[in-house]
Amino acid sequence: MTPPREIDLYPPIKSFFEAQGFEVKSEVNGCDVVAVREDEPPIIVELKIRFNLDLVLQAVDRTAMSDRIYIAFPDGPRTLWRKRRRSVLKMCRMLGFGLLLVRPSRDGSARVTVELEPGPYAPRKSQNRTRHLLKEFSNRVGDPNTGGMHRHPVITAYRQDALRLVAVLARSGPASTKALREATGIERSTAILQRDVYGWFERVQRGVYRLSRGGEAALVEFSAAIESIEATGHD
Repeated sequence: MTPPREIDLYPPIKSFFEAQGFEVKSEVNGCDVVAVREDEPPIIVELKIRFNLDLVLQAVDRTAMSDRIYIAFPDGPRTLWRKRRRSVLKMCRMLGFGLLLVRPSRDGSARVTVELEPGPYAPRKSQNRTRHLLKEFSNRVGDPNTGGMHRHPVITAYRQDALRLVAVLARSGPASTKALREATGIERSTAILQRDVYGWFERVQRGVYRLSRGGEAALVEFSAAIESIEATGHD
């Protein structure tokens, strides 16, 4: 199948709006498609053969002319749109854009489907997510990560608590959950030891734990983080 061209998108888009009583013209003052119906504000549609940043930036520029902006591109099984549908729709809502998809039909023609209508964005804040964000911020010791880092484990407050337990066990050897809780001040220390998310601990007997080989390796891998934690006095 021949890949679609930008000019191939115009006829189905034009027909789509004409069927709703709009007069449609292309390439008007830099806009790919302009649709006008009576005294309504104009509709502007920006076309691209795929969803990308250029398409978004073109649509952003058109907001100086109208609040009724659509972006339009072909649908396809391996497009970014298919992979990131929810994120793309959320971004369009935030910008107030509508979104049109052009899909080929079996008879060789194309049909247009409305995935999103343009409109003002009214975000709904998640109090639960905000609460978790502030809790993590408050519980995290110092600022152990570098913004934008990749391929390195993020030092969360939970990981920091686990590393405190690693540091204490490295010094003391096998210890009871009670002794570890008292030594670290971590109320959830028993849960961390029992869950053993990172594979750093081994149960010696009921209520008693020691470092696993993974825990010994963590002493080296996270030595800087452990040193930073202990420097705050949280040991």
